[in-house]
Amino acid sequence: MFYQVTVRDHIRVPPRMFGVGKKEAVLANLKSSYEGYISKELGFVINVVSVGTIKEGVIIPGDGAGFYETEFELLTYKPELNELVYGKIRDITDFGAFVDIGGVEGMVHISQSMDDFVSFSKDKVLQGKKSGQSLRVGDRCKARIIAVSYKDLHNPKIGLTMRQEGLGKLDWLEKAQEIAKPVKEG
Repeated sequence: MFYQVTVRDHIRVPPRMFGVGKKEAVLANLKSSYEGYISKELGFVINVVSVGTIKEGVIIPGDGAGFYETEFELLTYKPELNELVYGKIRDITDFGAFVDIGGVEGMVHISQSMDDFVSFSKDKVLQGKKSGQSLRVGDRCKARIIAVSYKDLHNPKIGLTMRQEGLGKLDWLEKAQEIAKPVKEG
């Protein structure tokens, strides 16, 4: 789920930026500190949306930088269990598919890719034995988040499934909808 979060922090502005306007210097340092930041509390920080109140700065002896207590808005993505997500398959390996779900990557284990016996081919395709359905790099799909782990903050894990009804490759879902449409009698 995407959130717009208000945060208050002390932002360090190095002496080389003292000639720049206070708001521009604080914003530049906010972007370098927060964009791409990952935490269990905030999730994935996508962007610094706006800078609000900036209080008077304090210079710390020995450091020389100015520290400004600042209130600002962040756009974050915090994956939640059972959340439905749309994505595009970025890579396929012998153990599953990696799906880009909008700046963040999730993984669909091969056993969660479809309700069928699935095999992997060297040309990076997951193929269902009975259904003949296949997943390839670039396919768009709909999945559900079934696991989120921040154990390694530099590489958080998001587990996805496409085995439940209404999930899977978007082409499969469109075909299933067309088959389910009632036939008009004329």
